[in-house]
Amino acid sequence: QVQLVESGGGLVQPGGSLRLSCAASGSILKINIMGWHRQAPGKERELVAAITSGGLTNYGDSVKGRFTISRDNAKNTVYLQMNSLKAEDTAVYYCNLNYSLGRDHDYWGQGTQVTVSS
Repeated sequence: QVQLVESGGGLVQPGGSLRLSCAASGSILKINIMGWHRQAPGKERELVAAITSGGLTNYGDSVKGRFTISRDNAKNTVYLQMNSLKAEDTAVYYCNLNYSLGRDHDYWGQGTQVTVSS
């Protein structure tokens, strides 16, 4: 069984920064994609950023240039550095791990709240 444990959410003022972490444990294929999605009240869940085990990255348009995703493969951990935060970044942020082995394996964390407010 795979578990994803997120940390680092909280309250921050507009223009501030936060760093999210997500540690994966369990039986995990080394070749995988880890990422962050977010969901604001009344809105659909959307991709924030994703990174492959080889280091290729993909970002949602609204966070490009402000957020940076990285990972430590030895620790099965993914990070999201969020800078220049805006009120519209307020959401629950979910960590995701995905890999294909015979079938698609898709795992989610429990979510961590990020609130950007003065």
